[in-house]
Amino acid sequence: MLGSLRSADGKGVVRIEDRYDTDIDDLWSAITDPGRLARWFGQVEGDLRPGGEFRLSVEASGVESRGRVEACEPPRRLAVTTRETDESWRQGQGAPPFDEAIQATLTADGSQTILVIEVQGMPLDKVAFYGAGWQMHAEDLAAYLAGRERLTEARFDELVPPYQDMAANIE
Repeated sequence: MLGSLRSADGKGVVRIEDRYDTDIDDLWSAITDPGRLARWFGQVEGDLRPGGEFRLSVEASGVESRGRVEACEPPRRLAVTTRETDESWRQGQGAPPFDEAIQATLTADGSQTILVIEVQGMPLDKVAFYGAGWQMHAEDLAAYLAGRERLTEARFDELVPPYQDMAANIE
């Protein structure tokens, strides 16, 4: 299931919601433990406590950025801010520098966990690419938890058109 896109204060907002076949503590570990993050998302190094700063290198896209942990409430909520620059974006698809606020909220539902990721702050002309990218990250997380391989760039290319359609309807 695809996420959703909207505008807030003239900036793009991506919302991805998915249900995972694992308990809340395992999913929390998968999204906060650097060793586990590296298996499905990318390398994270630095101070991962509230107020701490980190460096992120996302394998699938080659994106490099720096960020700050804004809130960490195990196992329910993680909020970070990253600084996106032209250099942190895919080659040739850069955007003016901006701060990207990312919030992950976890809710236990029986033996499963619902994860809602909301990302905001990107330029509206880039929101479709961010939607496709965060959708792919959510699918990579599901694959990792199920013991499957990560998705390929071809999946990102498949996701871009439906997210572009969504972006065209943002008011």
